[in-house]
Amino acid sequence: MKRDFNHQVKQLSRILFSFLLLFIVLFAGLFYWVNRSPDTIQETEEVIPLVAVDDSIENGIHLATGFVDDDGMQATIQNCTNCHSAKLVTQNRMSREGWEATIRWMQETQNLWDLGDNEDLILTYLAKNYAPDSKGRRQNINQTEWYELE
Repeated sequence: MKRDFNHQVKQLSRILFSFLLLFIVLFAGLFYWVNRSPDTIQETEEVIPLVAVDDSIENGIHLATGFVDDDGMQATIQNCTNCHSAKLVTQNRMSREGWEATIRWMQETQNLWDLGDNEDLILTYLAKNYAPDSKGRRQNINQTEWYELE
């Protein structure tokens, strides 16, 4: 009986050792594949195109974004629409100081990069084309006829 037990222990240890060895080989292969150097990765001939953007301008408006066609529009598109919709820009009206404060807020809290030489161009574009209207963001509600809820 003791001999059978020893035989079973030896078989179990061989099986466990085989699984351990298999695990080590698989882990080493996975580690090599994940950490291989870029020069060992073969380049493909296929070029995957980026999404085509319609740069058409109609009636002074860039059709793809809704931005006003003016100096600084392309820099604004390239720096603003990477993170959010163009609508977020076109729906707002601010002074140059307001746009600058918004950019600073995005840099401090939203990881917006340093705009460098483009900052002045973008601020000038935004302040000129998206300045406050005399009416504000929306007109006041002038409801004179009231009704009662039943």
